[in-house]
Amino acid sequence: MIITKTPYRISFFGGGSDYPSWYKKNSGAVLSTTIDKYIYISCRFSPNYFKKKYRIVWRKIENVQRVNQINHKAVRELLKYLKIKPGLEIHYYGDLPARSGMGSSSCFTVGLMQSLCRIKKIKLTKPKLAKKSIYFEQKIMQEVVGSQDQTSASYGGFNKIIFNKNNSIDVKEISSKKNIKKLNENLILIYTGINRTAHKIANSYVNKLTTVKSDHINRIVGYVKEGENILNSGNIDDFGRLLHDAWMEKKALSNLITNSKINEIYDQAIKHGALGGKLLGAGGGGFLLMYMKEKQRKNFFKKNKTLINVPFNFTTSGSEVIFDQITKKK
Repeated sequence: MIITKTPYRISFFGGGSDYPSWYKKNSGAVLSTTIDKYIYISCRFSPNYFKKKYRIVWRKIENVQRVNQINHKAVRELLKYLKIKPGLEIHYYGDLPARSGMGSSSCFTVGLMQSLCRIKKIKLTKPKLAKKSIYFEQKIMQEVVGSQDQTSASYGGFNKIIFNKNNSIDVKEISSKKNIKKLNENLILIYTGINRTAHKIANSYVNKLTTVKSDHINRIVGYVKEGENILNSGNIDDFGRLLHDAWMEKKALSNLITNSKINEIYDQAIKHGALGGKLLGAGGGGFLLMYMKEKQRKNFFKKNKTLINVPFNFTTSGSEVIFDQITKKK
């Protein structure tokens, strides 16, 4: 059996500039971190006395004879892409809901890529894991996704990720531990209860990034450097205010990014002392991140009792194999 553990991520600034349609012409950058919430994937070859050739356990249980019968698209296509032999059983467990803006689909791809490459005895460095996962999602799966989630999940940590015009990616660790700790203490993660498919939201604006939306993306990328400067030597409260500015800019990309329920939660948080925040991921639902100090949270959640607050901490580790004992079918 192989078991991988892959972290979810929080992206603060620069989202949208990590789409190839943008950064291959203009370059791009994001500021993001991984957190202590994970996707776990286990893979094992079933004994010969099991009749089904593939067993996939996620929110559904699939027992099928042929790889093309697998409903889970990422599993099906990755098994084909890596030419994995029949007889594999795959189980998926996630600490957070899918389609929630935490990079879960790319996190899943990275974790499964890690598992299956270990089975194939393919050695993967962090850059190779990120590169293979990005290629798989964008070229093989033909999904409308950026390149930050796979990179963040592969590397782990609090980073500035730079997307170059030549298609290379640089990862720069943010090392100001004092301000990063303060930032972590002042953030809350609110689950809105709204699930959405990220690529459908992204489709509403990705094709316009280099034309009518280019001014918005340029300003969004500018917040990355501002956020980095605050973390290195500034007043951490300014980071919260910058989140607000970036959120206002992001909302202008598409009318699908937010809705009345999300706006209401956001406005309530601001009234109770939050300095800023943003909806994570492509938009439409999922998790709302707010910069709100400890003393102001009690009244906010007292007034909004149905909201779910998810405590979290930043982490430094990317996707990793936590158990490795594989026995192939004879």
